[in-house]
Amino acid sequence: MTSKVTEESLGYEQARDELIEVVRRLEAGGTTLEESLALWERGEELAKVCRRWLDGARARLDAALAEEEEEAPAGEADGE
Repeated sequence: MTSKVTEESLGYEQARDELIEVVRRLEAGGTTLEESLALWERGEELAKVCRRWLDGARARLDAALAEEEEEAPAGEADGE
């Protein structure tokens, strides 16, 4: 349906919104088997894009928290 470049350039919100639309269309029915399969495949691709964004965000948060923890003991020692 879309190229790999397009998938990689999708932001989280764009991928999420498109995924919501795909799910809505699948739940509404009225599509052919071929259309339903194509929608399902697109939904899987979009879910992967969202997962990559969320995993990246989690890694950034974990790194920031780890950095903060490393700095906290040094900062506490300075205050004593």
